[in-house]
Amino acid sequence: MTSPFAFATATQILFGRGQSAEAAGRIAAMGRRVLLVQGATAARADWLADALAAQGCTVTRLSVPREPDLPMILSAMDTARGAEVVVALGGGAVIDAGKALAACLTMTRPVLDHLEVVGQGLPLDHAPLPFVAIPTTAGTGAEVTRNAVIGVPEARRKVSLRDARMLPALAIVDPGLTDGCPRGVTLASGLDAITQVIEPYVCTRANPLTDALCRDAIPRGLTAIMRLMEAEDPQARDEMAWVSLCGGLALANAGLGAVHGLAGPLGGLTGAAHGAICGALLPHVLLANRQAVTDPALAARLDQVGAWIGAAFGRGGATLPQAVALLGDWSRAAGLPGLAAQGIDAAAQQAAAEAAATSSSMKANPAPLSVAALRAVMQAAS
Repeated sequence: MTSPFAFATATQILFGRGQSAEAAGRIAAMGRRVLLVQGATAARADWLADALAAQGCTVTRLSVPREPDLPMILSAMDTARGAEVVVALGGGAVIDAGKALAACLTMTRPVLDHLEVVGQGLPLDHAPLPFVAIPTTAGTGAEVTRNAVIGVPEARRKVSLRDARMLPALAIVDPGLTDGCPRGVTLASGLDAITQVIEPYVCTRANPLTDALCRDAIPRGLTAIMRLMEAEDPQARDEMAWVSLCGGLALANAGLGAVHGLAGPLGGLTGAAHGAICGALLPHVLLANRQAVTDPALAARLDQVGAWIGAAFGRGGATLPQAVALLGDWSRAAGLPGLAAQGIDAAAQQAAAEAAATSSSMKANPAPLSVAALRAVMQAAS
């Protein structure tokens, strides 16, 4: 008998090449005063700004050049006031910033009251503005999650602003928008996407629907990222966009694990890029979990992940330790830096290991990992 579970996601998802052509008309139907949150290269969002203007919308544009933090969000609110709908066109950082602004613009309490870990973690006191997410990278799956990750420099942490009502009203996943993404970004974001279909599959809160998504996406993601490191490939871009979407759906409804439990504190402490941290940690967390897990069902899931990884490298029958060694070696050869090369030193590792205990991601990890075990993982990933 299947255990009861719940599943929530964006009100509507449009997936496929060419779907971004639908964006302007659908956004205009939600509101005529549009806040368009974009990446550092504003020209990449000109097509959408022009299409919205043609629909009779007044468009205010806001550039997000880096991962969002609390001062950035507070400063942007003055620019954003008066918007009726918020649209984010960009990578995970841009989508998180847009999602946070859609929530913060209707708040009557201080933003800090609603932040997890460093604040009170209170539910939103008002529903957010309608929010539309249009990703241009395949990694975070933020277009279908209910939280926004925000750095808090004073606390040297990245934490979540989270509420079920923060799920986007519309997510448009057009793989064509990821074509030509730089190789380093493709690698780091792709490994993040793969991590986000592996961790929900092996976590303690997996359910039949997230299992179905992850079982399909894990082998597809491994094949696609390997192809993209060899050459630009539209079909592989389509595959990675699908894997990223599956990861967002799965993590929002099951959970994550120690990779993300460590990545949040490490990013807050050092400013290192989230996807690169996750990619470096993934093989070593999988091995640590397999060594520590006591639940036979979860052990079997970890072994299945090892089998999928081995098969992607043409090593059918590889054990999990053998498979993760292949993955780690391949990632380094493809150009992924280790933690040390990302500026993550021993002091940051110690602080992150201690902070991970309070991370929401750690709650669903398949095995309890001590501070010493987490330190060993990070040392191996350096």
